[in-house]
Amino acid sequence: MADPWLALQFGVDPAERIAQVGAAHEAFLSAGATPPQVRDVVARSWRRSAGALLDPEATPPIDLADDALESYRSAHPLARVLPLFRDLLGGIAQDGAHLMAVCDAYGRMLWVEGHPGVLRHAERMNFVPGARWDEPHAGTNAPGTALAVDHSVQIFATEHFSRPVQRWTCAAAPIHDPATGRLLGAVDITGGDHLANPQSLALVRATARAAEAQLAVDRPVEPGAVAVAALGRDEAELRVDGRRIRLGRRHSELLVLLLGRPDGRTGEQLGLDLYGDDRLHPVTLRAELSRLRRVLGPELLDSRPYRLRGTVRADFRTVGELLERGDPAGALDAYAGSLLPGSDAPGVARLRRLVDGQLRAAVLATRDPALLAAWTGTPAGADDLAAWQALARALPPGAPRRPLALARIHQLSQEYDLPRATSLQRFRN
Repeated sequence: MADPWLALQFGVDPAERIAQVGAAHEAFLSAGATPPQVRDVVARSWRRSAGALLDPEATPPIDLADDALESYRSAHPLARVLPLFRDLLGGIAQDGAHLMAVCDAYGRMLWVEGHPGVLRHAERMNFVPGARWDEPHAGTNAPGTALAVDHSVQIFATEHFSRPVQRWTCAAAPIHDPATGRLLGAVDITGGDHLANPQSLALVRATARAAEAQLAVDRPVEPGAVAVAALGRDEAELRVDGRRIRLGRRHSELLVLLLGRPDGRTGEQLGLDLYGDDRLHPVTLRAELSRLRRVLGPELLDSRPYRLRGTVRADFRTVGELLERGDPAGALDAYAGSLLPGSDAPGVARLRRLVDGQLRAAVLATRDPALLAAWTGTPAGADDLAAWQALARALPPGAPRRPLALARIHQLSQEYDLPRATSLQRFRN
């Protein structure tokens, strides 16, 4: 059976295929029809690109530049496997007049490296670090389409939606966080028509799998480094000097409360945050703090007031820091779910609402369909009527996701007992 993700099957003449698909592309742009000789993955991508009202003559916008780009990509998880990408693809890109590119989960190019002459040509179509190469902004292309379908894919010449990109051929594969399965980005190799072969697709697939394997076993460890993961889980995970310690539910709540107030808390304040007004148990609280100190070590937990010593990183604080820097996409990328969602401790519930509320407000303010779709895909955003309404407004009438958004608006409106006309009519026009 032919590989549907491979652009050219054995024995097909490249020049003939370029002309054939080029004619189909022009027919699609003029009449919206996709002839059967166009691969299904490409035809679907053309429809998504057209649904985003993308100009086929456009080049992708620059999302990040200068210090913002450097700061973002240095903190991105894929920075840890950049040496691997260079080792596996860098030499091939240099010697074969290709480019090696790595993008994040939103299609923003983090690194584009390779043959200097090819780099200069690529700059003309904004195939540069910081540019947004997801399908809504760049149309059909290997990294953007690989992210859209979450599968490795090869895009050949005139299969690209944007005409300025049709002289290129590329192959890309998505990369996931091995611990959570979250999409981190994609790795791509771009060059001339000679890349339309099974080897280039197999190479990016193997490189992506190697990157995932390295991420799984080669996490950065700093001497004395302490990190806390508490988003999207009922029990926090503490990482100290490379060791992973899963905390119990009460210890998780105490640690999050201490992280939420770096200046410290008295025993009474912690008790109120933990148990509420009518369930203050000082003896029980002191016992819990004593046990937590044994887990953390006396050098980490201070008393009078209770507070954490040194630098302790926490995933929910990272989300807040990214929002403060004006990076809602990065914050959403770092957001693994609500803070200790199973906790009913009043102080934890307040922090949870704060983190979710700030992220939600920042995402809604962007009016970016990709970010809005990502937010509505989280447990916190799945029932967010305002977010679904914002997504419906941001999507053009022909976008594939729009019927889903309208259906979800109708469903939530019924659950909230809102008038159908109020909830839907303005999105149909």
